[in-house]
Amino acid sequence: MYILIAGLCLFLGVHSIAIVAPAFPARARARLGEWGWKGIYGVLSLIGLALVVHGFALARAAPGVLYTAPPWMRHVTFLFMLPVFPLLFAAYLPGRIKTVVKHPLLTAVKSWALAHLLFNGRLADVLLFGALLAWAVVDRISLKTRTPQAVRSAPPGRFNDAIAVVLGLALYGLFVGWAHARLFGVSPLG
Repeated sequence: MYILIAGLCLFLGVHSIAIVAPAFPARARARLGEWGWKGIYGVLSLIGLALVVHGFALARAAPGVLYTAPPWMRHVTFLFMLPVFPLLFAAYLPGRIKTVVKHPLLTAVKSWALAHLLFNGRLADVLLFGALLAWAVVDRISLKTRTPQAVRSAPPGRFNDAIAVVLGLALYGLFVGWAHARLFGVSPLG
């Protein structure tokens, strides 16, 4: 469990720099250069992510069930997961979805984390998905008072929303039917 906690602290800590110290990234870029800052940020993020993945795998083996969801909650989880992949694509394909949702990537993280919390009640699950949900909520709130960082994306286009939805739903189907079991050892289909 300690590895999972350390990984979450590092991963979410790096991703929270702009929340707690909005001016720091610009100062770091000025001092280290764009690629120096991105390199340090990226390496620390990857180390944190590796610790999260490894720590979660270890922690899942340990007992510690906090709650057991009723079987019908699986359907609610599928419903909450439905917009996640289209929102991920919409974050990088500017269109009406991005305009309406404003921050589709954070909305995707919140929906993904909540969906997993609804059905997974082990301590490791609650720690991982609860931490990511809390971080996404705090980051979204902080964006109301700070200038969001520009994200490189595709040019605006009239088909971007359709592309985001079609690709997102295709990826959702791939994850539900095959990839989730292959990557994480758990089939969402039961």
